[in-house]
Amino acid sequence: MPRPTPPDDRVITRRRQVGEQIRRVRRAHNLTQHDVCGRSGIDVATYSRIEQGHSSPLLDTLIRIADAIGVDLHELTR
Repeated sequence: MPRPTPPDDRVITRRRQVGEQIRRVRRAHNLTQHDVCGRSGIDVATYSRIEQGHSSPLLDTLIRIADAIGVDLHELTR
């Protein structure tokens, strides 16, 4: 099976920006990564990779994170 094409720099930059925004929103709500993971059912390693921009989350995962923090989805991606 062929390997997927790696994302270009623009996509990687935007992914990191989204991860940084998720971190800002989480911290603004005085939550730890463990708090969000406990509320969302996402494991800490996966969540950490999302905040660092090393992993591209599915929409379902972003919805679970937004719900765990208590914000609308768009707050995580602006």
